[in-house]
Amino acid sequence: MLSYENKLILAPMVRIGTLPMRLLALRYGADIVYTEELIDWKLLRSKRRYNDILNTVDFIDQTDGTIVFRTCAEEKEKVVLQLGTCDATRALNVAKLVENDVAAIDINMGCPKEFSIKGGMGVALMAKPDKAYTILKTLVDNLSIPVTCKIRILETPEATLEIVQKLVSAGIRAIAIHGRTRDERPQHAVHTDIINYVADRISIPVIANGCSKEVEKHSDIYKFKKMTGCTSVMLARAAEWNCSIFRKEGLLPMDTVIKEYLKLAVDYDNAPSNTKYCVQNILRELQETPRGKQFLDCQTLEQICSVWDLGEYCRLKQSEYQKNGIQGRWQVCPIELEPPTKKIKSCDIDLVDVIQSKVCFIRSNFDDLNLPKTQLHTWAGKNGHKLPTYDTQQVSKLFRSILTFNNKKYTSSFWEKSKKFAEQGAALVCLLHLELITEEELIKNGSIIK
Repeated sequence: MLSYENKLILAPMVRIGTLPMRLLALRYGADIVYTEELIDWKLLRSKRRYNDILNTVDFIDQTDGTIVFRTCAEEKEKVVLQLGTCDATRALNVAKLVENDVAAIDINMGCPKEFSIKGGMGVALMAKPDKAYTILKTLVDNLSIPVTCKIRILETPEATLEIVQKLVSAGIRAIAIHGRTRDERPQHAVHTDIINYVADRISIPVIANGCSKEVEKHSDIYKFKKMTGCTSVMLARAAEWNCSIFRKEGLLPMDTVIKEYLKLAVDYDNAPSNTKYCVQNILRELQETPRGKQFLDCQTLEQICSVWDLGEYCRLKQSEYQKNGIQGRWQVCPIELEPPTKKIKSCDIDLVDVIQSKVCFIRSNFDDLNLPKTQLHTWAGKNGHKLPTYDTQQVSKLFRSILTFNNKKYTSSFWEKSKKFAEQGAALVCLLHLELITEEELIKNGSIIK
């Protein structure tokens, strides 16, 4: 079972804590890695599937086929899923869904973002200690894996200790404390004295967090640990900027870290938009350099990799995955929804004489000026054709559009999460069959599934 004694931990960070960054942190020396905060209702509408090409476990959003959470055997004993929730029943349902794929569950009680607070999650739970206790107690009593939580400090050591003692009484295995209040931000000094005060007075491991200003090299981690009197240290921004902060041997050059991260992003078919975001946070002000600007213009994973001389590696790996039948995006269908919809008996409705292709619309592959509908309508206008029409079907929260153009009908086999996306997908199929866009282009950006 996961131990929280004397550990170096990758903190939960929105959009940063996806699988490639978690694995990189582990390989550099982190003992435990947290996922980004995952919201309970999003996981509850997902399905668990084993990806035998990547050898990963994928939790797929049933409404659009995107990956909510991806994990693998390498991190199974060391990954903690951080959950955003305000309801004990939903929290338990999610925890049961992932219980066999993660090492522990953590409840986010420290996020100060407006989205979390309005939903009664994150730091809002600290204003409702009874509800926070109930969520933790429900999980502790019904799970076979450890349960923890992450909080922010209150205004005084005494007030912080009081709420911590209540949360500890639920039976949690450890507690992470961010040394700033709800209203404080990274520019404010971390209150190491309050963390120390609490750590000295409770019996379970305390994980210190909030040391972005104090940690610039590996040895600084242990100075922060001593200042806070904590069992373990959790790193966020220091790891976000250079994940090799976990290396005992010292920091690696930024380009080395980016290259090793990109290889993992390719190996685990990470979304180009997420990969780009993570690299942006490593580059920071260097985005304004010529190479940084070249990188910012990239849209596909191959383009990003090419900036660091990994274009061929990406191209070969993606070609291998396509030959093996990897899903650029999982397909979802109304009859597969849970609970199943009663509105239809089959996904194949009104598809007589309709040209259908396994082509999905991925928004990040297109800018506002070259959207599939725009391309098709522009071509039709220039060549004297009537503009296409769209007949869009909705079943539950899924959409599919059938496009009619020059007396032929086209649709994508992918159901989409919005009417607009469904129309773009149908337009993409039409462009393919009119040979206005090539199959090779769509394979490259992951839009076409062989």
